[in-house]
Amino acid sequence: MEFYRKHVLVCGGGGCISSGCIKVKDRLLNKIEEMNLSSEIKVIITGCMGPCHLGPMVVIYPDGVLYTKVTPEGAEKIIEKHLFLGEIVEELLIKDSNGTPIICKDENPFFAKQVKIALRNVGLIDPMNIEEYIAADGYRALAKVLFTMKPEDVIEEIKKSGLRGRGGAGFLTGLKWSFTAKAKGSPKYVLCNADEGDPGAFMDRSILEGDPHSVIEAMAIAGYAVGSNQGYVYVRAEYPLAVERLKHAIEQARERGLLGKDILNSGFDFDIDIKVGAGAFVCGEETALIASAEGKRGEPRPKPPFPANEGFLGKPTLINNVETYANICPIILRGADWFSGYGTENSKGTKVFALAGKIKNTGLVEVPMGTALGEIIYDIGGGIPGGKKFKAAQTGGPSGGCIPKKYLNTPVDYESLKELGTIMGSGGLIVVDEDTCMVDFAKYFLQFVQDESCGKCAPCRLGTKRMLEIMERITRGEGKEGDIERLIELGEIIKETALCGLGQTAPNPVLSTIRYFRDEYEAHIKYKKCPASVCASLFNSPCQNACPAGVEVPLYISAIRMKDYEKAVSIIRENNPFPAVCGRVCNHPCESKCRRAQIDEPLAIRALKRFVADYDMKNPHLPVVKKAKGKKIAVIGSGPAGLTAAYYLALEGYSVTVFEALPIAGGMLAIGIPEYRLPKDVLKSEIEHIKSAGVEIHLNMALGKDFTIEDLKYQGYDAIFIAIGAQKDIRLDIPGQELYGVYSALEFLKKANLNEYIDIGKKVAVIGGGNAAVDAARVALRKGAKEVNVFYRRGPDEMPALPEEVKDAIEEGVKFHFYTAPIRIIGEGGKVIGIEIIRMKPADFDENGRRKTVPIDGSSFSIKVDNVICALGQQVDLGAIKVPKGMSITIDKETMETSIPGVFAGGDCVTGPSTVIEAIASGRKVALSIDKYLGGNMYEKKNYCSRTADYEIYEEHRNRCTTVKLKAQERIDSFKEVELTLEESAAYEEACRCLRCDVKQNEEDEVEYAKSYN
Repeated sequence: MEFYRKHVLVCGGGGCISSGCIKVKDRLLNKIEEMNLSSEIKVIITGCMGPCHLGPMVVIYPDGVLYTKVTPEGAEKIIEKHLFLGEIVEELLIKDSNGTPIICKDENPFFAKQVKIALRNVGLIDPMNIEEYIAADGYRALAKVLFTMKPEDVIEEIKKSGLRGRGGAGFLTGLKWSFTAKAKGSPKYVLCNADEGDPGAFMDRSILEGDPHSVIEAMAIAGYAVGSNQGYVYVRAEYPLAVERLKHAIEQARERGLLGKDILNSGFDFDIDIKVGAGAFVCGEETALIASAEGKRGEPRPKPPFPANEGFLGKPTLINNVETYANICPIILRGADWFSGYGTENSKGTKVFALAGKIKNTGLVEVPMGTALGEIIYDIGGGIPGGKKFKAAQTGGPSGGCIPKKYLNTPVDYESLKELGTIMGSGGLIVVDEDTCMVDFAKYFLQFVQDESCGKCAPCRLGTKRMLEIMERITRGEGKEGDIERLIELGEIIKETALCGLGQTAPNPVLSTIRYFRDEYEAHIKYKKCPASVCASLFNSPCQNACPAGVEVPLYISAIRMKDYEKAVSIIRENNPFPAVCGRVCNHPCESKCRRAQIDEPLAIRALKRFVADYDMKNPHLPVVKKAKGKKIAVIGSGPAGLTAAYYLALEGYSVTVFEALPIAGGMLAIGIPEYRLPKDVLKSEIEHIKSAGVEIHLNMALGKDFTIEDLKYQGYDAIFIAIGAQKDIRLDIPGQELYGVYSALEFLKKANLNEYIDIGKKVAVIGGGNAAVDAARVALRKGAKEVNVFYRRGPDEMPALPEEVKDAIEEGVKFHFYTAPIRIIGEGGKVIGIEIIRMKPADFDENGRRKTVPIDGSSFSIKVDNVICALGQQVDLGAIKVPKGMSITIDKETMETSIPGVFAGGDCVTGPSTVIEAIASGRKVALSIDKYLGGNMYEKKNYCSRTADYEIYEEHRNRCTTVKLKAQERIDSFKEVELTLEESAAYEEACRCLRCDVKQNEEDEVEYAKSYN
């Protein structure tokens, strides 16, 4: 036997082969020969190592160093530096979230929490070399069975282990073996189901490609246990590499007397042949598989008789899938008790999953049964890429269902998944994020099942077709009331009456998405809106659809490109009366949906909005107001929701009066956002434009103190809109919060914006992670603080604050401390002198899919501070409001009307703290409802516009514009606006990047005239 100094393992899984691992292997071999290292270093092509997103991968043993995304050039560096000089090639290492290189494979989070039983050899041995399998305890289990165990002992051991079939149904493997063993008839057959048809699933393929002997050995053991001498592996033709390696392994086993006659001189005969299927999904069902293996059309048949009694060629037949067989040998060698030590009471051992979809770390993972779904997705899978939010996970493929974010703590086992309306299936785990439409998602799986239906039974053949027709109508914007109920009714009928398990589970994706995402179905049907911006028939462009106010982004960007700035502003103001405000402080959800990101980066939509808004401030135009209607409307609150409603109602000819409790108009815009982000003159200009439409604003008029709802009704107001916002701070419930020097963020920012005295010291601690916390920290610096520390109980990726604001704060000197929380504010003489902090660690998940945190025992520390600013959020303050008996802020979601006719409510006082653009959208919706209540027709109006792009669309890479900002030192010395307006040339170049997704073409290849709905 030859001995080598190093073994170089090259991942030879399907993913790595497609990404170029063969070229990497060839370059490694050439370089090794060139450097005369052939006698010292051996290169081995293995099966799939797991993390497909990192391919091609190379592992150096015995060092255990994992190199990722290796190119042929990188392969040369590995030889020259690592294998010749003994130096790590750092550029080819994967890095953790902090940018620290991870050298060893076992230290990689993707591998660290896995327990590999079925995949024990995959990615470690050469699947084409039986000697490597034998060296890894290969065929020891078969020898043990043949010489030390009776068939009934083998079955009893499998029963005792609790192993359940990994093909989907989860039937007890030992019980199935016992049925076949007891069945009368001869010969008996052992079948391996390798017809892996679920979209996104490749567990069985990887085992056959990476460790084929484990299946061969297990089938021989099964044959001994049930009394069979012949086995067949039914594998689909789409797996040519698996077929090739399996054939080679069978030949090797025959050559060494491990298959065929008189195995190991034991007197036991067993052989295996391969049956290659045509790839029909229904052949995953055992009776359809048997029919196909017999050369017939792959169709299921009624059961009983079950295959254990009457299967292949009418004889007793044992069928298990690849992963089930891959667990057999370890159970025989290490014992049932060892195996059952993993998993839960009713779901023993481990399960292999194929992670796919919107997840950072795609690939194969094997974890103990009962591992929490969130642990698989976040700790092993690395979470959701691009800063997106997790939405759901689909288990069980087309036969399964989705699991929403509120169930991330669910243990992944057979019983828990069944309770949620899904199944384990063969192990496909597809993760989707906020950009996925669950209606379209369910339609995809239903279409797959409909296409793959064998057509033998009417419920599956016709029922799924009718369901698919309804789903297609819904996604085209042609859904009708009652469609959801029809889908549920059809789904339940199909589940009860379809012939086989695949047909019975076909409605699951639709039923589970209705169960957990019914609101999305209702949005498609009732409002003709796809919240995820996927169903193209329901929106003009993704950016416009993502804007809560529905601003026609492509149209005003097109106007900017044509340098018609007046038109651009008028387009924005059709839906949003605050273009200059939103051009500065909007959280720009439109940019998160911009399709330009698929080429390079999203458009700087907010910066373009600001550009034309600032142009308008220099070249103002008065709004056009309709003839007076003679009806009065009172708006309580002058925040973005209140002023938006007032503006659009005034344009319609209503007499609108706004009552504001503060001495300044603007609500949270005026008191909650610092001037360096939103200058006072900008807000004043926007409010003056609103007032020019005829809106009157009365300051220092508080509801419950200076007037009541009854007073307004008595004064003859025909409708009333309550938009008082959410201006009550959530308290930090720890000792010391009453000390002098402790501020709430809202109180602190309000004082700063109203130029009131703030007693600020040199050292300030801010508690929280939202925009208010970051704003307070930056204001503290501008008010004279020399050291500002922000303490946040979660990680940086979970901060609600805008990333650009956090970046600016860091540049200005603010220090952020993550996974920390206050436990006590320290005082002396009634004044703050310090704060005690404890370190936190991630725990399980809350109902919003965010990770909870728990304290780390013994980790507390104290720092000296002069002030503590608490930014934990706001809530609605109804304590001082006197409302009529029986009235509440609970509203009708359709009309926004309260329990009192003619009294409406919206904005933060209904939803809780929200963004500026969400408040604006709420205000506009209330304006439409009030107008309809008073007999108007604003809600019926549709704006028809020609959507043409009479200019070149640039689809090649173009850099996003860079907004100019003041230097950090210049910022903290004043409240000057930090971000500056784009130059005209930069705005033009940025507008030219727009792909005009709203321009659609019909079948005659003509541009459509699309509609804009209010």
